[in-house]
Amino acid sequence: MTPPDRPRRGQADDITVWNVANLLTMSRLAMVPVFLVALLADGGTDPFWRMIAAAVFVIASLTDRFDGDLARKWGQVTDFGKVADPIADKALTGAALVGLSALGELPWWVTVLIAVRELGVTALRFWVLRHGVIPASRGGKVKTFAQAVAIGLYVLPLPVAVDPVLWAVMGIAVVLTVLTGVDYVVRALRLRATARRIVVTS
Repeated sequence: MTPPDRPRRGQADDITVWNVANLLTMSRLAMVPVFLVALLADGGTDPFWRMIAAAVFVIASLTDRFDGDLARKWGQVTDFGKVADPIADKALTGAALVGLSALGELPWWVTVLIAVRELGVTALRFWVLRHGVIPASRGGKVKTFAQAVAIGLYVLPLPVAVDPVLWAVMGIAVVLTVLTGVDYVVRALRLRATARRIVVTS
């Protein structure tokens, strides 16, 4: 009698939540309070602490790229990772936006608009979770990159002369934020509609 084949590495039975990709995601969450402390130190006016905050933000943002790549390369994609990854992104982005607005360096309407979009998309993910998981789209990844670049520039202690560049980059990020938010709403509605059709026809 031939013994059953062992599951290959990366198959569903071999995947654990405690893998490298998910640990990177959780480390990004852990860096959020560290980033905030550095950003707000001395009222946000000390160039040294602003550089520290920018460095922490860059490192945390890079983990977003690496955790996804590792999860796909090593077959460690999990539903936990699909949900936790965007939550970690939103926590980091939200902390940075609120911190910058509290310092008076970024209009509150920008922070509120982006926060509403990000929280709305997170709520959509949980709303359709029993029907399926909505993974990050290519547009969503571009939006995340644009937000990271814009926020990183705002966090850096740059001279006032470059403010027009900051406004332009943040403007692009805001437009992408709105457009991808609409896309997620459409995808969530389609997912629920498809699930209902399957239930009706089964």
